Amino acid sequence: MAHWREVGAGNYVLSTPGALLNTGLVVGRDRGLVIDTGCGPRQAAEILTAIRELTDLPLTVVNTHAHYDHFFGNAVFAAAGATEFWAHENAAREMVDEAESQRSALDGAEAEMAAGEGENTHIVLPSALVKDQPVLIDLGGRAATLFYLGRGHTDGDLLVGAETALFAGDLVEQGAHPSFEDSYPVDWANTLRQLSALRNRYDFLVPGHGLPVSDDFVRVMARTMATAVGQALQASREMPDLATKAIPILPYGPDQSRWFITRLKETSA
Repeated sequence: MAHWREVGAGNYVLSTPGALLNTGLVVGRDRGLVIDTGCGPRQAAEILTAIRELTDLPLTVVNTHAHYDHFFGNAVFAAAGATEFWAHENAAREMVDEAESQRSALDGAEAEMAAGEGENTHIVLPSALVKDQPVLIDLGGRAATLFYLGRGHTDGDLLVGAETALFAGDLVEQGAHPSFEDSYPVDWANTLRQLSALRNRYDFLVPGHGLPVSDDFVRVMARTMATAVGQALQASREMPDLATKAIPILPYGPDQSRWFITRLKETSA
């Protein structure tokens, strides 16, 4: 079952089953801010029901990036009255280009969303964009800041800073290896260093999946990724046609190591 964790006054994180997505909620006097809506109408309905246990205020939505498990639930929130859906401009562009093709990644738990058939299975795209400058959202007596530190898990990873909690999306992942399929490994390590430097402003750092983490966790993640970049680049120089030989020495699982090497080559070219 989904369960709430309080991460400071007015700040909450909801972990839902399956991929253990973390949905953030920041509650002000006038409205609430929802951070990531799940992978389809079933999960989104569960998230919305849980939110309504805490507040009946109007809702604004933020999608941290353009992967289906973070924005395919938007239609449920639109049906519930949300009209403002925020994302970074790069993520929004990716959603326009790739959302329909991501349906095939869904499993049987969201069969209607995979098929694009049924209530709230249409794609609701962002209606408001964050670019280079941070955006302050006034919720009434409480505010949240949407900002971008650079490429990492994707090229459009948006962070949400509230009074006591920093919601990092999949820039940070606890309990599993990072996902590199759409990543920028060199940039990601640098972005994590910047994120770590901000950590002392907040009491809690909430990853896209898993438990809240410490600044030390983020520093270790950054160092590990930077080391992996060095190892993979060295392997490529020594044996350019056999870079996958580096897989056993990388600090990730075999599948993610293959993606890491692939994306390192593509994004370093």
